Amino acid sequence: MSEVPPSHPRYASLKLREAIVAGVEQGITSLHGLIAHGRGEALDYLIGETSHPFAIAAVRAGAAMLLRARHPVISVNGNAAALVAGGLTALGRLLPAPLEVNIFHPSKEREEAIAAHLRAQGAEEVLMPTQEAQLSYIESNRRFVHPEGIFKADVVFVPLEDGDRCQALQRMGVEVVTVDLNPLSRTARAASVAIVDNLARAMPLLLQAVAQLRQDPPASWQERIASYHHDTILRAAEARIRSGA
Repeated sequence: MSEVPPSHPRYASLKLREAIVAGVEQGITSLHGLIAHGRGEALDYLIGETSHPFAIAAVRAGAAMLLRARHPVISVNGNAAALVAGGLTALGRLLPAPLEVNIFHPSKEREEAIAAHLRAQGAEEVLMPTQEAQLSYIESNRRFVHPEGIFKADVVFVPLEDGDRCQALQRMGVEVVTVDLNPLSRTARAASVAIVDNLARAMPLLLQAVAQLRQDPPASWQERIASYHHDTILRAAEARIRSGA
């Protein structure tokens, strides 16, 4: 990033792009992750690269859902680790909740690299996928989970998720809070709460919301969740994208 001055109009976007590239070089992110990031970047342009009211409302509902959970778990893939490892570890301490490595493209080396990266960022508990516990309704590598993590979770935070596992978790009775820039994706539609925003912007907002809401009585968490209307949020996000930046 030394060649791009902070005054450059694309500085923030280019900085995130560099983080993803660095993730590939460190063995954290897959090459496929570069394509996924580019797709999200295009959608971010269309919402004006800002956090809209529909995202703020979802952040607050998601924070309340994670706080209400008996056993929340934070799922981490390569892109999320490259972009917001520090934020994910901070969320894990704040809730508290373990972080669990879960990736689509099988690679023990990359799983270990992600775990090491999270620990270097201060993660206190990082769980790894095992053969001992498998999710139902899904056949990809994402079905392998930790028996004390996602397998027993009642709420899972799954930033930058793929739709298959989100749907599988929902069919198993697990609530899902996701961050996805595409309100038309299977992930966003199947999730309990969908934060339609850039993950790099959403993480600080989510941390702030959790810190604030944890001071409130649990009854207020349920009120916050009840006030969240999933279809309305997704329609608002889609309308903003269709209107262009």
